[in-house]
Amino acid sequence: MNELEKCMAGEYYDCHDKIFLGFKVRARELLKEYHTLAYEQKEKKTDILKRLFGGIGSNVSVGLPFLCDYGRNIYIGNNVSVNMNCTFVDCNKITIGDNVLIASNVQLYTAAHPIELSERLTPDWNPETEQYFCRTYALPIQIGNGCWLGGGVIVLPGVTIGSGCVIGAGSVVTKDIPEHSLAVGNPCRVIRKLNGEKE
Repeated sequence: MNELEKCMAGEYYDCHDKIFLGFKVRARELLKEYHTLAYEQKEKKTDILKRLFGGIGSNVSVGLPFLCDYGRNIYIGNNVSVNMNCTFVDCNKITIGDNVLIASNVQLYTAAHPIELSERLTPDWNPETEQYFCRTYALPIQIGNGCWLGGGVIVLPGVTIGSGCVIGAGSVVTKDIPEHSLAVGNPCRVIRKLNGEKE
């Protein structure tokens, strides 16, 4: 497998491979252009988002500032509002459904490193090479239809948030959240069901 295939498969990959550097250069060029536009220049903003993201539905707004790694791994449905100062680290796929609200300062992280130091450090690392000193992997994030992520929510790699969920402000989502749940805290935990669903 090449480095891109390893990345998308959730395996260790070289995040400094030329293909990823190319993705980053393109994303930063598009983001730079996006950040120069005035609030009311909605058609131009949509055009840039269509070029930046892997897929985008209708009636999508992304507030400024906005940061992402590659852009190409972000897939957004219809009727989605991403408020200001959000960061999407899309080394793997980020999928956001329809009718989703994402508040300010939300961070979606697909990239991670091993917890154990012995696993995190690259074996036989040599500072004279271009090899990165630690191992990296990335896992997809999915956010279902009709979700609302409150201000400052952090979603970690590999997490799926089911449809109809509300994630309380400041929560750190470390594990999957079943659909139609109100979940809060660090680590984020379900406190009750929503939308007529019973526990």
